[in-house]
Amino acid sequence: MKQALFCLLMLISYQTLFAQKIEFYTPRTVRIVKENGTVFNKKSLVVTAEPEKVKVNVTFNDTATIYRSSELTVIVGKNGISFLDNKGNLIMREGSYSFSPIVRGLDKWSYKIKQGFMVDADEGIYGFGILQNGKMSHRGENRRMEQGNTEDYSNFFQSIKGYGVYWDNYSVTYLNSPVEGVAGELTLESQVGDAINYFFMYGGDADGVIAEMRHLSGKVPMAPLWTYGFHQSRERYSSQAELLEVVDKYRELKIPFDGIVQDWQYWGHSYLWNAMEFLASGYPNPQEMMDRIHNQNAHLSISFWSSFGIGTKGFREFQEKNHLLDFETFPPSGLDGWPPRDDYPSGSRCYDAYSEEARDIYWRNLSRLHRLNIDGWWMDSTEPDFYNYDDSDLDVPTAMGSLRSVRNIYPLMSVEGVYNHQREIDTTKRVFIFTRSYFAGQQRTGANTWSGDITSTWDSFRKQIPGCLNFTLTANPNVHSDIGGFLAGCYNINGWNSAKDNPQFKELYVRWMQCGAFMPMMRSHGTDAQREIYLYGKPGEPVYEAMVDAVKLRYRFLPYIYSQAWQVSQYNDSFMRALFMDFKDDKSTWNNNKQFMFGHNILVCPVLHPLYTEEEIVKSPEIYDLKVNWEEDRTYEVYLPKGVQWYDYWTNEKYSGGTTVNASAPISHSPLYVKAGSILTLGPAVQYANENNFDNIEIVVYPGADADFTLYEDEGNNYNYEKGMYSTINLHWNDRSKSLTIGKRNGSFPGMLKSRTFIVKIAGSDAVKEIRYTGKATTVR
Repeated sequence: MKQALFCLLMLISYQTLFAQKIEFYTPRTVRIVKENGTVFNKKSLVVTAEPEKVKVNVTFNDTATIYRSSELTVIVGKNGISFLDNKGNLIMREGSYSFSPIVRGLDKWSYKIKQGFMVDADEGIYGFGILQNGKMSHRGENRRMEQGNTEDYSNFFQSIKGYGVYWDNYSVTYLNSPVEGVAGELTLESQVGDAINYFFMYGGDADGVIAEMRHLSGKVPMAPLWTYGFHQSRERYSSQAELLEVVDKYRELKIPFDGIVQDWQYWGHSYLWNAMEFLASGYPNPQEMMDRIHNQNAHLSISFWSSFGIGTKGFREFQEKNHLLDFETFPPSGLDGWPPRDDYPSGSRCYDAYSEEARDIYWRNLSRLHRLNIDGWWMDSTEPDFYNYDDSDLDVPTAMGSLRSVRNIYPLMSVEGVYNHQREIDTTKRVFIFTRSYFAGQQRTGANTWSGDITSTWDSFRKQIPGCLNFTLTANPNVHSDIGGFLAGCYNINGWNSAKDNPQFKELYVRWMQCGAFMPMMRSHGTDAQREIYLYGKPGEPVYEAMVDAVKLRYRFLPYIYSQAWQVSQYNDSFMRALFMDFKDDKSTWNNNKQFMFGHNILVCPVLHPLYTEEEIVKSPEIYDLKVNWEEDRTYEVYLPKGVQWYDYWTNEKYSGGTTVNASAPISHSPLYVKAGSILTLGPAVQYANENNFDNIEIVVYPGADADFTLYEDEGNNYNYEKGMYSTINLHWNDRSKSLTIGKRNGSFPGMLKSRTFIVKIAGSDAVKEIRYTGKATTVR
């Protein structure tokens, strides 16, 4: 028993046969299964890893059984399970647990299951998903976790103490967490479960926990390079002429962009909902539209849903195979307009994504769009949407049991179905998906989740920062929000689309755009007002220029962003990083919900309050006459984490960490800082991501400590990188000798630049050196 891979401890509890299984997946990750009278052997839909051959030493004493790996000790005693590090320090211990039998319905013979986890008084708890509560630490939360439009859940949390817990259950789950400052029991209670089944992982810090979770449930594939450019969208383009006009206008005005997004109803009326075909009269030749978009070096992403109208081919195929879920969904009426006409019900139904055959049918219908060479998929309503929701809707059958038992994993089943099908038939372009919902493990599809149909208010904007950061802390790095917020009607004082002339909305939109430049996906979208930048002013005007500059800043950082994408994919890194991930010793960062690191070098400080207008929305037409001097400077308070020094990106002025400063925050830009001991790779001005193959890159060193950075490149939009077709160039700054070494290029790929120009700069210095680089190591002093 000294080298047990799968250790079983049998206990007698409440006169029922009760079994606990302790199974090490890695030296740092252990699975705990508690059975109550029946053997639990269901294969996880999330965990794809197999247990490694972990050396586990098992010993017994009068009160406990002790399992020791090289990194983790698990003590199973009469009062529950405790987890200790390899030095014997207590990490976490279980609280109470319960099994409550379900005596009727499809889930008869299953249980409601509950497990507690003890947390310290000052212990920060993070993750769970996208929550619109505005908080970093989820202490004091008491909520029903069920996938929705603006909140999504993954049953995964991690602690400031460096451990994480994945609760492997797919039903609606209740979270109850003790308030900050009070030690107590955090509980997870799921409506349906055959066993208590969770994974405990000790990473030492947030990055280590994320690495363990991705080992369990899948690494992150590379997204296409173009997807890190700017995406323009609105609800909605109603014809191909309207959409192409936007593409033409952006290119004419030389506003950089890479993606245009076609939202819903290109299929026509609601009885044809989600037909996955261009059936509306405004799209006479979709292939011609695609060709024109591609000829202008742009890309199209297109919306589709989980529900199908009764007139669609998909509906008929699903109905014939009994793969439709029997609850009301969107759209409620077959007629256009709102409120919906109940006397003309749409009959739309969601497909059963839990069925492999249904996922095959879904892809066959989507193939009609894939054959048009569309570049990206906007998978909307992947929660999926309910209409006239009632708890009894969860009792409908699916291919995997009751919907109640698998409710929260619907988005993973649907998104992964599209990802896997496209990868099977098309290796020439990477799958690109953005979607409204997710579950644990979805990072293995590379899908980017956005925070749903949020309102266009400052309060909503503020909530997106901790929402996206906590999402990242569930091991999925790809997240963003609609820039400007989705529902902007509160600013339409003079009718539809008048928000674009409202100075209050303009200020919010500018600040959201500046923040969106540092999210994994930069996408402007919303309803009630059109969102194209050129509708918000003219060249030379402050608001217009501020928006354009935010987009140009995004493109300037593309070499840095794409290299970070490689770190995410290869080394389990993250894009948006909660401050405590890099500055854990600074307790002021533990609950900072206003700022974040982008990669390990850039401190992003979004302006989350209006500085030129009032936050309270003025409901009078007089607001349009408000004279705002957009050219006046303003200041905004930001915190600089301690332990390092910081450079103001805009001025190169240097500041000590551990201080709060009043940063300059004119409408033209938000505060941005770079950590001393950083190397930034910044690209030249381009109109689209692939324009110059990363030639003429500026290497900007921020001295004060040694620094390293790896510049990564590949073909940008296929899977050859998985075969080793990519290159890396290691950059190292020696702060003592004041020298930069540009290392030997490692690897190659088709189309790679054989020689290029690097422009080396030192922050705070006017000195510039131009280096002609041919792949050989060189040192610049």
